[in-house]
Amino acid sequence: MSISEKKERAEMTIREMGLQDSMDTRIGGWSSKGLSGGQKRRVSICIELLTWPKLLFLDEPTSGLDSAASYHVMNRIVKLARQHRRTVIASIHQPSSEVFELFHNLYLLSSGKTVYFGPVSMAEMLFATNGFPCPPLKNPSDHYLKTINKDFDEGIEQGIGTNNTEEIINTLVKSYKSSEIWKEVLHNVLKISQQKGGPLERKGSQASFITQSIVLTKRSFINMHRDLGYYVLRFVMYCALCLCIGTIFHDIGFSYNSIQARGSMLSFVASFLTFMAIGGFPSFVEDMKIFGRERLNGHYGVGAFVLGNTISSLPYLFLISLIPGALAYYLVGLQKNFGHFVYFVLLLFSSMTVVESIMMTVASIVPNYLMGIITGAGIQGIMLLNGGFFRLPNDLPDPIWRYPVYYIAFHTYTNQGFYKNEYEGLSFTNDRAGGPPTISGNEVLRSFWQVDMGYSKWVDLAILVSMVVIYRLMFWGIIISVEKVKPILKYYMAASPKQSSMILENPTPISSQQEMV
Repeated sequence: MSISEKKERAEMTIREMGLQDSMDTRIGGWSSKGLSGGQKRRVSICIELLTWPKLLFLDEPTSGLDSAASYHVMNRIVKLARQHRRTVIASIHQPSSEVFELFHNLYLLSSGKTVYFGPVSMAEMLFATNGFPCPPLKNPSDHYLKTINKDFDEGIEQGIGTNNTEEIINTLVKSYKSSEIWKEVLHNVLKISQQKGGPLERKGSQASFITQSIVLTKRSFINMHRDLGYYVLRFVMYCALCLCIGTIFHDIGFSYNSIQARGSMLSFVASFLTFMAIGGFPSFVEDMKIFGRERLNGHYGVGAFVLGNTISSLPYLFLISLIPGALAYYLVGLQKNFGHFVYFVLLLFSSMTVVESIMMTVASIVPNYLMGIITGAGIQGIMLLNGGFFRLPNDLPDPIWRYPVYYIAFHTYTNQGFYKNEYEGLSFTNDRAGGPPTISGNEVLRSFWQVDMGYSKWVDLAILVSMVVIYRLMFWGIIISVEKVKPILKYYMAASPKQSSMILENPTPISSQQEMV
């Protein structure tokens, strides 16, 4: 579709739901009230209607709407279903009489039992013939739901006595299964199941991967702009923290005492500044909620979401690596060479991106906000302990902590990269009694910090970049695996052991071509 066609489709859908006066209004969030609850409900319906799906399932579409809005919304949904020959299924609690009259077919459920399924007009006859007629001038839907609702088990008064709700439901179920309506339903289902299926339409989004990625990246940038206060606060906190680092370690010098001080400062940057990157987890959890719904509707793929989220986060992560990093770097008085500063920023930027990638992976397994923060913080804490600062590499106990945790922890390569970048090429003057007058930075790396000098600092940076890719691929793989496993688990866990074996032996596909509202 062309851009003009897409805009026309969107505007038409907005007008169909009566939202034309709110087209330029933000939906809302923590920083603004935005639309009302009823308007948000209509927006969610618009999103589903936008692509004109062959099958549309609406769960309580009139929730939060007044009676007039409920009628207009449902009436337009019925018209769209007729015009475009779409199947629409809606679960509605306590519809008004006007809304109820729009239904073509009615499906009444009580505790998992099918009390009635068929034309709306025939339901009243079923209830009346079994001694539960709808009183005059009463909404039939209210009467049906009251009759089969056994949550309070008060029953329906019949003459001098009161019937048990369970008995009423059983009576209606038995009567329905012996009726002509039931036989006709069975006949239709059998007829449909024996029909040969046509060619399958293309599954998922019709947009290309590049288009999906561009749109998702753009949307993510828009969301970041709208929640600018959140990102500004994070930026201010980074600047404040780096000012503290710069003033505490100001003009660190080149004495023996500065050896430990430099290492402490660099390790603090490698640990705490990167640890603070988990602050992006809440916004990512919100993105995951939207992703879950849109992914189930086939709007876009997991790869496009991962790529769009990655691209949109990189400029902000680079910004909070560059400016706060420069404050700390030059206030402390680290190596004045500009190339060393560039490496310092790139390494800090890569480390923060690794943390966000880890939190993405955590969010795919633990989508709960509080549990995700705790899990992510715990993982980082374990990595931090084995990163080579709190316990030197040669002192880490084997197995597990030295092999493999030390080599899995990204802090290992962040610390080593910072150390190599800073100590190589320097010499430190002995200001104490005894010992050699100077000591080279390479000797400090080997003997004091026990850094592996078998490869350059650029290899440490490359390892961190590869970790970003690995964690993003892990996130992608987990989402794909969950999508494949979840429906199967739900399908078989919902059945009894006997039913499960029957399903495994005789899987019978059932399709339906009936149009229902």
